[in-house]
Amino acid sequence: MTVDLFVSCVIDQFYPMTAMNVLKLFHVCNVDVEYNPEQTCCGKIAFNSGFEDDAKALGEKFLKDFPNNRPVVGINASCVGFIKTRYKELFYNTASHLKYQSLVGNIYELTDFLVNKLKVDYFGAVFPHKVVYHDSCSSLRELGLKDEGRQLLSKVNGLELIELEHPEVCCGYGNSLFAVQHESISCALAKQKTDDAIAAGAEYIVTNDMSCLMHLDSYAKKQNLPINIIHIADVLAQGW
Repeated sequence: MTVDLFVSCVIDQFYPMTAMNVLKLFHVCNVDVEYNPEQTCCGKIAFNSGFEDDAKALGEKFLKDFPNNRPVVGINASCVGFIKTRYKELFYNTASHLKYQSLVGNIYELTDFLVNKLKVDYFGAVFPHKVVYHDSCSSLRELGLKDEGRQLLSKVNGLELIELEHPEVCCGYGNSLFAVQHESISCALAKQKTDDAIAAGAEYIVTNDMSCLMHLDSYAKKQNLPINIIHIADVLAQGW
């Protein structure tokens, strides 16, 4: 099997090693990976900021960047969720409608692809830490994913998976515009999420959403909290 890898802006600019770890996971699964270096933003930030025309232009480019009718796997849940739910609005009754329909049925978030498409949940990873899994709003509410990340983490050697008291509460990122315009609310939600994790005895918060990760990681470091935030791909690639 060959897949196209969708690397979001946040990962490309700030967390490139996470993308490299995804390549390691696909190598274990005997999956060939194609990466289009011309790919850019999916349009999510522009759309959430109210710039629909700019979002549509970026979306049209995204459709052209993935024309191969093979699985497209995204590392960032919120970007995949945006494409699956909002491209319908952007391209309804347009010349790109058929391209959108073809792509939306063939794009997957990473944990969804590994567990539900490839039927693989064990990578021989070793991560001897107590962790909680953060359900991002996009993953939970747009993509309907909840058990996939936990299933993957349950097979990691040495890892103790603890449940948050309030696992389905937003971390406060919302989207880039919300976090900036409503900083006090955004930080209060980040505090609630990190306090919940620390109270549970976790050393790490694990998530499949880089937007949430960046938000929580920034908050935890600014407040000098005894908690780390890490993408699930980085956990699955540990120890081998």
